[in-house]
Amino acid sequence: MLGMPAGLQTPRRRRPFRRGAALLPSLFTVANLGMGWYSIQQACLALQLRDPTLGRQAGHLDAAAKAIGWAMLLDFVDGFMARWTHTSSAFGREFDSLADVISFGVAPALLAYIWGLRFLSLPPAQMQPLDHAGQIVCFLFVIACAARLARFNIAGLEAKPSNPGRADRKYFVGMPTPAAAGLAAAVVHFFASRNFRYGEPNTSGVAAIAWLALLLLLSFFMVSTWRFLSFKELALRRRRTWATVVQYALLVGVIFFFSEVVLLAVAITYTGAAVFWRLSHYWHRGRRPVMRAS
Repeated sequence: MLGMPAGLQTPRRRRPFRRGAALLPSLFTVANLGMGWYSIQQACLALQLRDPTLGRQAGHLDAAAKAIGWAMLLDFVDGFMARWTHTSSAFGREFDSLADVISFGVAPALLAYIWGLRFLSLPPAQMQPLDHAGQIVCFLFVIACAARLARFNIAGLEAKPSNPGRADRKYFVGMPTPAAAGLAAAVVHFFASRNFRYGEPNTSGVAAIAWLALLLLLSFFMVSTWRFLSFKELALRRRRTWATVVQYALLVGVIFFFSEVVLLAVAITYTGAAVFWRLSHYWHRGRRPVMRAS
């Protein structure tokens, strides 16, 4: 200020560099969207190989499933970086939701349809109604994904779960779309990977019916008000012991060498925990004594 001694002048504050910090989460969102697009591309390449005896479809389908897994990791890092840099915004939330519709809605639905229904060894009279049912179920999966994301953007943490538990940072209301897509992708990765099991798409009509039932169940979980565990409270910046670091490193190594089994087990455990909470809620509510007015 003019007229004041140099020592008494108020130092000028620097404005925080918000644009550069906000760019970092958006880059992870773009990478998430890119993995979704890559998954769709690989699934379409597998569909072009009509002869199942060639055995090349499984490579493309496995790559599509892995891309969905990478999209899940990028989506987690995207949210973590937005919270860490304090750059959460309405644009970032909407951009992330639109990317999730592609990566966790369209991509897994297309992958599920091609892997589970397009290579069946059935006569045309049985194949056609099952194929139509598959198209409907996979489309319902996309609708449930979009509805789940829209509800989260509107209600956020204010949504109330129908089973006990406060809707806070520890729990999600309804199955998160990355978890639903991850379970579907883990099943495909388990059966399509040549490193572990069969290395081919599904050719059984009975397995196709069970596959559609699983997709319907995942669609219901996404639009339900059931309680699902959230990992937003993971304190990654907190100091850990060396034993914990070794455990995390061991987990990464096990996933790297035995991803087909470990990822499927993790996805089933995560979903099973929510089902267990729900069933225990019904059990305790049924055993609760009814208070009658005298």
